[in-house]
Amino acid sequence: MEQKVFETPKGNIVYWISKVNEEKPWLIFLPGLTADHRLFDKQVEFFEGTYNLFVWDAPAHALSRPFDLNYTLEEKTAWLADILNLEGITKPILVGQSMGGYVSQMFIELYPGVASGFISIDSAPLKRVYYPNWEVKFLYKTKGMYMSIPWSLLKKWGTAGTTVTPYGRSLMSAFMADYTKEEYCSLADAGYNMLARAIDARRPYQIDCPCILICGKKDMAGDVKVFNRRWEKGDNLKLYWIEGAGHNSNTDRPEEVNALISSFVEEIS
Repeated sequence: MEQKVFETPKGNIVYWISKVNEEKPWLIFLPGLTADHRLFDKQVEFFEGTYNLFVWDAPAHALSRPFDLNYTLEEKTAWLADILNLEGITKPILVGQSMGGYVSQMFIELYPGVASGFISIDSAPLKRVYYPNWEVKFLYKTKGMYMSIPWSLLKKWGTAGTTVTPYGRSLMSAFMADYTKEEYCSLADAGYNMLARAIDARRPYQIDCPCILICGKKDMAGDVKVFNRRWEKGDNLKLYWIEGAGHNSNTDRPEEVNALISSFVEEIS
Protein backbone atom coordinates (compact mmCIF):
# COMPACT_ATOMS: atom_id res chain seq x y z
CA MET A 1 0.00 0.00 0.00
CA GLU A 2 1.11 3.55 -0.71
CA GLN A 3 1.80 5.68 2.36
CA LYS A 4 0.67 9.31 2.29
CA VAL A 5 0.44 12.30 4.63
CA PHE A 6 -2.43 14.75 5.12
CA GLU A 7 -1.68 18.03 6.89
CA THR A 8 -4.07 19.61 9.40
CA PRO A 9 -3.64 22.64 11.69
CA LYS A 10 -3.29 20.25 14.65
CA GLY A 11 -0.86 17.75 13.17
CA ASN A 12 -0.26 15.41 10.25
CA ILE A 13 -2.34 12.30 9.53
CA VAL A 14 -0.61 9.32 7.94
CA TYR A 15 -2.68 6.97 5.79
CA TRP A 16 -2.29 4.21 3.21
CA ILE A 17 -4.20 3.42 0.03
CA SER A 18 -4.20 0.56 -2.45
CA LYS A 19 -6.13 1.17 -5.66
CA VAL A 20 -7.24 -1.61 -8.04
CA ASN A 21 -9.48 0.44 -10.33
CA GLU A 22 -12.26 2.99 -10.07
CA GLU A 23 -14.98 0.40 -10.64
CA LYS A 24 -14.14 -1.56 -7.51
CA PRO A 25 -15.62 -0.69 -4.10
CA TRP A 26 -13.53 1.21 -1.55
CA LEU A 27 -13.09 -0.38 1.88
CA ILE A 28 -12.24 2.26 4.49
CA PHE A 29 -10.63 0.60 7.52
CA LEU A 30 -10.85 2.68 10.71
CA PRO A 31 -9.00 1.30 13.77
CA GLY A 32 -10.12 1.71 17.37
CA LEU A 33 -8.78 3.93 20.13
CA THR A 34 -5.01 3.43 20.84
CA ALA A 35 -4.75 0.93 17.95
CA ASP A 36 -3.22 1.81 14.59
CA HIS A 37 -3.34 0.72 10.94
CA ARG A 38 -1.77 -2.65 11.81
CA LEU A 39 -5.07 -3.67 13.41
CA PHE A 40 -6.33 -4.38 9.88
CA ASP A 41 -3.23 -6.17 8.54
CA LYS A 42 -5.16 -9.42 8.06
CA GLN A 43 -7.89 -7.61 6.16
CA VAL A 44 -5.44 -5.68 3.96
CA GLU A 45 -3.58 -8.92 3.23
CA PHE A 46 -6.83 -10.66 2.26
CA PHE A 47 -8.52 -7.91 0.23
CA GLU A 48 -5.57 -6.16 -1.45
CA GLY A 49 -5.86 -6.62 -5.19
CA THR A 50 -9.59 -7.35 -4.97
CA TYR A 51 -10.95 -4.04 -3.68
CA ASN A 52 -9.63 -0.51 -3.33
CA LEU A 53 -8.39 -0.07 0.24
CA PHE A 54 -7.78 2.76 2.69
CA VAL A 55 -6.49 2.60 6.26
CA TRP A 56 -5.11 5.28 8.56
CA ASP A 57 -3.30 5.94 11.76
CA ALA A 58 -6.01 8.06 13.35
CA PRO A 59 -5.03 11.52 14.62
CA ALA A 60 -2.66 11.30 17.63
CA HIS A 61 -2.02 7.58 17.00
CA ALA A 62 1.24 5.91 15.96
CA LEU A 63 2.72 7.74 12.94
CA SER A 64 0.05 10.46 13.11
CA ARG A 65 1.96 12.13 15.93
CA PRO A 66 2.66 14.65 17.34
CA PHE A 67 -0.94 15.79 17.26
CA ASP A 68 -2.95 18.22 19.39
CA LEU A 69 -5.42 16.10 21.41
CA ASN A 70 -7.93 18.93 21.59
CA TYR A 71 -10.27 17.90 18.77
CA THR A 72 -13.82 16.60 18.45
CA LEU A 73 -15.27 13.55 16.77
CA GLU A 74 -16.78 15.93 14.22
CA GLU A 75 -13.33 17.36 13.41
CA LYS A 76 -11.78 13.90 13.19
CA THR A 77 -14.52 12.81 10.81
CA ALA A 78 -14.16 15.96 8.73
CA TRP A 79 -10.46 15.23 8.26
CA LEU A 80 -11.35 11.75 7.08
CA ALA A 81 -13.85 13.21 4.61
CA ASP A 82 -11.23 15.68 3.36
CA ILE A 83 -8.75 12.85 2.74
CA LEU A 84 -11.34 10.77 0.90
CA ASN A 85 -12.24 13.76 -1.27
CA LEU A 86 -8.57 14.44 -1.96
CA GLU A 87 -8.10 10.85 -3.12
CA GLY A 88 -11.27 10.89 -5.22
CA ILE A 89 -12.84 8.15 -3.09
CA THR A 90 -16.59 7.94 -3.58
CA LYS A 91 -19.26 5.63 -2.14
CA PRO A 92 -16.96 4.34 0.63
CA ILE A 93 -17.77 1.23 2.64
CA LEU A 94 -16.82 2.14 6.20
CA VAL A 95 -15.31 -0.67 8.28
CA GLY A 96 -14.92 0.67 11.80
CA GLN A 97 -13.58 -1.20 14.80
CA SER A 98 -14.58 0.20 18.22
CA MET A 99 -13.77 3.95 18.01
CA GLY A 100 -13.61 3.51 14.24
CA GLY A 101 -17.28 2.55 14.38
CA TYR A 102 -18.10 5.86 16.10
CA VAL A 103 -16.17 7.73 13.39
CA SER A 104 -18.22 5.82 10.80
CA GLN A 105 -21.51 6.82 12.43
CA MET A 106 -20.43 10.45 12.63
CA PHE A 107 -19.42 10.32 8.96
CA ILE A 108 -22.88 9.05 8.02
CA GLU A 109 -24.44 11.76 10.19
CA LEU A 110 -22.38 14.63 8.74
CA TYR A 111 -22.35 13.42 5.12
CA PRO A 112 -25.69 11.71 4.49
CA GLY A 113 -25.92 9.66 1.32
CA VAL A 114 -22.15 9.44 0.83
CA ALA A 115 -21.32 6.06 2.41
CA SER A 116 -22.52 3.00 0.53
CA GLY A 117 -22.16 0.68 3.52
CA PHE A 118 -21.10 0.42 7.16
CA ILE A 119 -19.60 -2.57 8.97
CA SER A 120 -19.33 -2.13 12.73
CA ILE A 121 -16.73 -4.34 14.42
CA ASP A 122 -16.98 -4.46 18.23
CA SER A 123 -18.28 -0.92 18.34
CA ALA A 124 -21.52 0.53 19.75
CA PRO A 125 -24.21 3.05 18.81
CA LEU A 126 -23.82 6.82 19.25
CA LYS A 127 -27.52 7.44 19.89
CA ARG A 128 -28.00 8.89 23.37
CA VAL A 129 -31.12 6.79 23.99
CA TYR A 130 -28.99 3.66 24.39
CA TYR A 131 -26.89 5.04 27.26
CA PRO A 132 -27.69 5.38 30.96
CA ASN A 133 -26.65 8.75 32.41
CA TRP A 134 -23.99 7.24 34.70
CA GLU A 135 -22.17 5.61 31.80
CA VAL A 136 -21.84 8.83 29.83
CA LYS A 137 -20.66 10.69 32.96
CA PHE A 138 -18.04 8.00 33.54
CA LEU A 139 -16.60 8.55 30.05
CA TYR A 140 -15.70 12.11 31.04
CA LYS A 141 -13.59 10.94 34.01
CA THR A 142 -11.21 8.23 32.88
CA LYS A 143 -7.71 9.72 33.05
CA GLY A 144 -7.42 9.66 36.84
CA MET A 145 -8.47 6.03 36.91
CA TYR A 146 -6.02 5.07 34.16
CA MET A 147 -3.13 6.99 35.73
CA SER A 148 -3.72 5.29 39.09
CA ILE A 149 -2.98 1.86 37.58
CA PRO A 150 0.70 0.77 37.34
CA TRP A 151 1.88 0.86 33.73
CA SER A 152 2.86 -2.81 33.70
CA LEU A 153 -0.62 -3.77 34.88
CA LEU A 154 -2.31 -1.34 32.51
CA LYS A 155 -0.45 -2.88 29.57
CA LYS A 156 -1.45 -6.35 30.71
CA TRP A 157 -5.11 -5.39 31.06
CA GLY A 158 -5.09 -3.43 27.82
CA THR A 159 -3.87 -6.52 25.98
CA ALA A 160 -5.83 -9.26 27.74
CA GLY A 161 -9.00 -7.16 27.83
CA THR A 162 -9.25 -6.66 24.10
CA THR A 163 -8.10 -9.87 22.45
CA VAL A 164 -7.93 -13.58 23.24
CA THR A 165 -5.51 -15.04 20.65
CA PRO A 166 -1.69 -15.01 20.61
CA TYR A 167 -1.66 -12.99 17.36
CA GLY A 168 -4.17 -10.46 18.62
CA ARG A 169 -2.40 -10.04 21.94
CA SER A 170 1.02 -9.61 20.34
CA LEU A 171 -0.43 -6.94 18.10
CA MET A 172 -2.12 -5.08 20.97
CA SER A 173 1.08 -5.31 22.99
CA ALA A 174 2.97 -3.75 20.08
CA PHE A 175 0.47 -0.88 19.91
CA MET A 176 0.85 -0.11 23.61
CA ALA A 177 4.66 -0.34 23.44
CA ASP A 178 4.63 2.71 21.16
CA TYR A 179 3.34 4.93 23.99
CA THR A 180 4.56 6.10 27.35
CA LYS A 181 2.06 5.73 30.18
CA GLU A 182 1.28 9.45 30.10
CA GLU A 183 0.76 9.41 26.32
CA TYR A 184 -1.48 6.35 26.50
CA CYS A 185 -3.62 7.67 29.36
CA SER A 186 -3.96 11.09 27.74
CA LEU A 187 -4.95 9.54 24.42
CA ALA A 188 -7.51 7.25 26.06
CA ASP A 189 -8.92 10.12 28.11
CA ALA A 190 -9.21 12.38 25.06
CA GLY A 191 -10.91 9.58 23.12
CA TYR A 192 -13.49 8.84 25.81
CA ASN A 193 -14.22 12.54 26.29
CA MET A 194 -14.64 12.96 22.55
CA LEU A 195 -17.03 10.01 22.53
CA ALA A 196 -19.03 11.33 25.47
CA ARG A 197 -19.45 14.73 23.82
CA ALA A 198 -20.63 13.08 20.61
CA ILE A 199 -23.21 11.02 22.52
CA ASP A 200 -24.35 14.04 24.54
CA ALA A 201 -24.81 16.03 21.31
CA ARG A 202 -27.96 13.93 20.83
CA ARG A 203 -27.71 13.91 17.06
CA PRO A 204 -30.08 11.53 15.24
CA TYR A 205 -27.24 9.24 14.04
CA GLN A 206 -29.55 7.53 11.57
CA ILE A 207 -27.73 4.98 9.45
CA ASP A 208 -28.80 5.64 5.86
CA CYS A 209 -26.89 2.82 4.18
CA PRO A 210 -26.70 -0.98 4.44
CA CYS A 211 -25.14 -1.96 7.76
CA ILE A 212 -24.12 -5.04 9.70
CA LEU A 213 -22.83 -5.43 13.25
CA ILE A 214 -19.99 -7.80 14.15
CA CYS A 215 -19.11 -8.60 17.76
CA GLY A 216 -16.82 -11.10 19.45
CA LYS A 217 -18.56 -13.49 21.82
CA LYS A 218 -15.68 -12.97 24.27
CA ASP A 219 -15.67 -9.17 23.96
CA MET A 220 -15.01 -7.93 27.50
CA ALA A 221 -14.56 -4.23 26.68
CA GLY A 222 -17.13 -2.43 28.79
CA ASP A 223 -20.71 -3.23 27.80
CA VAL A 224 -20.06 -3.65 24.08
CA LYS A 225 -21.99 -6.93 23.88
CA VAL A 226 -24.95 -5.39 25.70
CA PHE A 227 -24.91 -2.36 23.42
CA ASN A 228 -24.80 -4.54 20.30
CA ARG A 229 -27.87 -6.46 21.44
CA ARG A 230 -29.71 -3.18 22.05
CA TRP A 231 -28.49 -1.75 18.74
CA GLU A 232 -29.56 -4.83 16.81
CA LYS A 233 -33.06 -4.65 18.24
CA GLY A 234 -33.49 -0.87 18.41
CA ASP A 235 -32.29 -0.12 14.87
CA ASN A 236 -33.32 -3.44 13.30
CA LEU A 237 -29.78 -4.35 12.24
CA LYS A 238 -28.18 -7.72 11.55
CA LEU A 239 -25.75 -8.78 14.29
CA TYR A 240 -23.12 -11.49 13.75
CA TRP A 241 -21.43 -13.07 16.76
CA ILE A 242 -17.85 -14.30 16.31
CA GLU A 243 -16.95 -17.39 18.30
CA GLY A 244 -13.60 -17.32 20.08
CA ALA A 245 -13.08 -13.59 19.53
CA GLY A 246 -12.60 -10.69 21.92
CA HIS A 247 -12.99 -6.96 21.37
CA ASN A 248 -10.62 -7.02 18.38
CA SER A 249 -12.53 -9.77 16.61
CA ASN A 250 -10.96 -8.98 13.24
CA THR A 251 -7.54 -9.94 14.67
CA ASP A 252 -8.78 -12.88 16.73
CA ARG A 253 -10.84 -14.50 13.96
CA PRO A 254 -9.80 -12.77 10.72
CA GLU A 255 -11.09 -15.54 8.44
CA GLU A 256 -14.64 -15.28 9.79
CA VAL A 257 -14.63 -11.49 9.74
CA ASN A 258 -13.15 -11.36 6.22
CA ALA A 259 -15.85 -13.73 5.03
CA LEU A 260 -18.56 -11.48 6.48
CA ILE A 261 -16.99 -8.42 4.88
CA SER A 262 -16.82 -10.22 1.50
CA SER A 263 -20.46 -11.29 1.67
CA PHE A 264 -21.58 -7.82 2.67
CA VAL A 265 -19.65 -6.10 -0.15
CA GLU A 266 -20.94 -8.58 -2.72
CA GLU A 267 -24.51 -8.11 -1.51
CA ILE A 268 -24.50 -4.31 -1.76
CA SER A 269 -22.34 -3.97 -4.90
